[in-house]
Amino acid sequence: MATKFPQPSYEKLHSWDIYSKDLMTEYTQCVEEGKDVESLKPLFDAVFNMDYSKEREDAADIIYRKIMEAPQVEGYKYDEPSDLEGIFALRDGFELNKKEISDEEIKDKVLGAWLGRVCGCLLGKPIEGIRTPDLHMILKKTDNFPMKRYILASELTDEIIKESSFPLKGRCFADTLNGSAPVDDDTNYVTIGYELLKRFGRNFTPLNVIDYWVNFQGKNAYCTAERVAYRNFVAGYFPPDSAVYKNPYREWIGAQIRGDFFGYINPGDLETAADMAWRDASISHVKNGIYGEMFASAMIAAAAVTDNLEDVVRAGISQIPKTSRLYEKIGALLDFYTSGGTADEFFADFAKRYNEFSAHDWCHTISNAEIVAASVLYGEGDYGKSVCMAVQQGFDTDCNGATVGSVIGIMKGSAAVGNEWTAPTCFMLQTSIFGVGTVDIREMAEKTLAFIEK
Repeated sequence: MATKFPQPSYEKLHSWDIYSKDLMTEYTQCVEEGKDVESLKPLFDAVFNMDYSKEREDAADIIYRKIMEAPQVEGYKYDEPSDLEGIFALRDGFELNKKEISDEEIKDKVLGAWLGRVCGCLLGKPIEGIRTPDLHMILKKTDNFPMKRYILASELTDEIIKESSFPLKGRCFADTLNGSAPVDDDTNYVTIGYELLKRFGRNFTPLNVIDYWVNFQGKNAYCTAERVAYRNFVAGYFPPDSAVYKNPYREWIGAQIRGDFFGYINPGDLETAADMAWRDASISHVKNGIYGEMFASAMIAAAAVTDNLEDVVRAGISQIPKTSRLYEKIGALLDFYTSGGTADEFFADFAKRYNEFSAHDWCHTISNAEIVAASVLYGEGDYGKSVCMAVQQGFDTDCNGATVGSVIGIMKGSAAVGNEWTAPTCFMLQTSIFGVGTVDIREMAEKTLAFIEK
């Protein structure tokens, strides 16, 4: 009798844990990066349609080797390095006009940033994964369109729950909290930022980030590119390979939600904020995936020292290559905004350019960065208007609400994040970080100040 070797239960593995399950995302990612893979499309289709098995995984490995060897298509117009020196060499030279801020002002701004992020995340959390037909139906039937406040479980009637194809029962709404904001990866990461600096200082390295991830959170705390990178670390792959090896999510939003703390501790210092963001992002992402975190961190650093919303967004893209897809899209948004284009016009065009029913479009860095930048610009510096605008667009609701919340929170200070937003949290935040647990948001803001260089 032939020996039967043990095999994984491929069909039971999450798509983030098995490369062959998201081969079509890989194909789309390759095309967008300018890889010449068109001739491989029939092979992608054939392998993707195989039953889950070792043979399917072996075939996916062959595809991976082929795409790694694939040349760039002729005439590809973008230059998108992933190394820090290469990225910084392609910046646009923008210089931010900074205002002086006192110690008391920065103390309040950092608290505003923490509160802004936590409450912006909470606004989008219960509907993370929803698509706009369901979202807008819910908002309209609860007298919350345009969005202006939290969605509450108490207002979701049986009729609304039945009409929505998105599962609403049992989710974490603002009126179902028990004395603290809930665990979320978006808020875990800003807390991890603090823990990294506490252990390794401002000169932390990508390997320090890996060390912290593996030792202080389990695999299931991570999603998409982060989950793949985590598995790669355990298997012995380190940056830059950990971000590339069989990682179809390498330009998704995961890094963009991790850079806020680096903005908090570098008020006005765009380059250092972006440098720290690169050290964090490069363990799991490449190209525009990295740029998203650098963009967010630099925006937050800028927002601490200017009230000019346009300059905040320009500061964000000033730290990424002007030859990149992300720079091109945010630059086009800025041109549209300064020429008098309205928010409604922008988001109508946005909905034509991205398919929210495609996981790749829904979770990509660039689509979500556009929502963030547009909400910062058109939110007019009003915290509630800005985070609600970000969440109302759908896509990655909690991520975008959280990032916009950091930007406006650090710009306007803690008073901008009013009681209507903070009350459900009781100023407490749950994390899933080993040895950290639940933290006091005001204490975390106070502790953050120790890492700001005068």
